[in-house]
Amino acid sequence: MDYRKVTVNISPFEEWLSDILTSQLGESGFESFINTETGFEAFLPENLFQEETVEMVLEPFSENFKFEILSEKIEDRNWNEEWEKNYFKPLIVAQECVVRAPFHTDYPEAKHEIVIEPNMAFGTGNHETTSMMLEYILENNVENKTVLDMGCGTGILGILASMKGAKNITAIDIDEWSFKGTQENTTLNRIENIEVKLGDVSLLGEDTYDFIFANIQRNVLLADLPAYSRCLNTKGKVFLSGFYKNDIMAIKKRAEEFGLKDSGYKIKNNWVAHAFTKIEK
Repeated sequence: MDYRKVTVNISPFEEWLSDILTSQLGESGFESFINTETGFEAFLPENLFQEETVEMVLEPFSENFKFEILSEKIEDRNWNEEWEKNYFKPLIVAQECVVRAPFHTDYPEAKHEIVIEPNMAFGTGNHETTSMMLEYILENNVENKTVLDMGCGTGILGILASMKGAKNITAIDIDEWSFKGTQENTTLNRIENIEVKLGDVSLLGEDTYDFIFANIQRNVLLADLPAYSRCLNTKGKVFLSGFYKNDIMAIKKRAEEFGLKDSGYKIKNNWVAHAFTKIEK
């Protein structure tokens, strides 16, 4: 499949603005992003590309910032080379988990080692939201527990949960790259207890879970929280990420409407990972 790469350079560069723009473009159909020193690169299928969409997202900030937009059509390619070129380095999380790509030969040892095959899917651990969710998995006892990973991306969260002894994991993503990437990465890490599904929250049936991890974005989380609560066992925990600090109150209010009690949150560079516990009725 041919893709469109849109490079956005921001002057003066501000990381918070880059995060906001990539989040908004993600809501507009862009599937993956690579951070650069002056902005970011955004990718989506060529047949979905509309130049005016990018311009509409940037326009509200044009009074205080200048944007250089470069666009090119790219054919399907070796994404290992792309990620290696753009500095996907091995990542250490809480001194317990190392995340690396198959092409990495020099990396530190850790209790848990996750190998991620880079492709268009989100979730190498380098983004703040993913690293915070990995931290939550490391901090909680998931042994013999049932786990749901919504918006699974590369499958990295479910893979770590399996390595920590989770009984079984369901991984769901609406993106075909993520669906295929998670399947590949579970095989790569010799994980056999993750069921991968292509779709959205409508796939949730009668199964219930002890832990739910949903690293998506604000509007999807607000819409899907009722389903998460329904599928969560009493005293189970749900961890939400993919939104900003100023979204905390909206997320908290919505969660409490469905019997989910605030159990604290993490913040990294204005990104949030928020934990909730399902209370007894």
